[in-house]
Amino acid sequence: MRASLLVLSLSLVSSSLVSLENRPVSKVVNILKEMVEQLEKEAKEDEDVYQQMGCWCTTNEDEKTQAIANGESSINELTAKIEELTANSARLNTEIPNLGKEVAKNEEAMDSATALRKKQLAEFNAEEKDMLQTLTSLKGAVTALSKHHEAAAFLQTSETLHEMEVASMMASLQSMLHRHEHILAEKFTPKQLKVVSLFAASPDIALLQTNAPASGEIFGILKAMKEEFETNLASSQKEEKENLNGYEELKAAKTDEIAAGQEMINTKSEELADTDEKNEQAKQDLENTRATLEADTKFLAELKETCRNADQEYEERSKTRQMEIGAVSKALSFLNSDEAHALFAKSLSFLQMSSQLRSAAQLLPKF
Repeated sequence: MRASLLVLSLSLVSSSLVSLENRPVSKVVNILKEMVEQLEKEAKEDEDVYQQMGCWCTTNEDEKTQAIANGESSINELTAKIEELTANSARLNTEIPNLGKEVAKNEEAMDSATALRKKQLAEFNAEEKDMLQTLTSLKGAVTALSKHHEAAAFLQTSETLHEMEVASMMASLQSMLHRHEHILAEKFTPKQLKVVSLFAASPDIALLQTNAPASGEIFGILKAMKEEFETNLASSQKEEKENLNGYEELKAAKTDEIAAGQEMINTKSEELADTDEKNEQAKQDLENTRATLEADTKFLAELKETCRNADQEYEERSKTRQMEIGAVSKALSFLNSDEAHALFAKSLSFLQMSSQLRSAAQLLPKF
């Protein structure tokens, strides 16, 4: 259309120019040459812009294509990471309560052992106290009876004992026989126990002084009883020491186990918190990466569409501009030809004749 208009304009300009003797055809030729130069200049500028556009399209397409590939790779890595962190979180959420149960179990065992130890210690203290009192009574009786062979000394002693300690010593002896009846029954015969019991109930010091066999029998039984209780006390003290050592060993072991369990709970709790934090961050990163990938994919599609349109528009403009340049070039070629010069000369003569006829007609009379 633009070329047709140019040709039509050229024809009109040529017609007007040939009607004037003082406006040569060369001026029209110069105008057309300027038009060709302008069209070529526009073509060069358009090509430069198109080259820049092409560079921009290539650069952005390469960048977005790489960004999309990186995004897809990141999504795969984040998905795998989230699965791993989720599994670790589930494992830790199972392990931590189990460790808590183990710690609680050890603490319960410790509490039970401590309660048992307190009970054992209380029983031992009571038993030891009772045995010491029993041994005190037995030692007093044995000491007193051991002197019966020395008559004068024994009389003096018996009088002293009768006055100050015999009643108390015999009362203690009776109490001992009653409290430890089950122990004494395992070691002494009923006859022996009866002899001592009768002596404790009604001690006859004079009889013991004159009756050596009776004195010796009671002395022997009481001495054997004293030795038995000394043995029992030593055994009880040994057992108490073993119980204490056992408790201390158990306490040390359970204390270490509780401390180790609690430390592991703390470590795993920190690991769980760190795992959950990383998991949440990975989920957020995954969401952001997906959003970015979606935006990059959309941008790349729009970029390709824009660049395709730019290619088509540039191609159309180039064709149109070449057509225009071709049309103007043809016009220039025609104007510079001999045929065009002859045509211009004939047109000028015809116009001059027409002008003379119009002038002559004006001189004719009007009717």
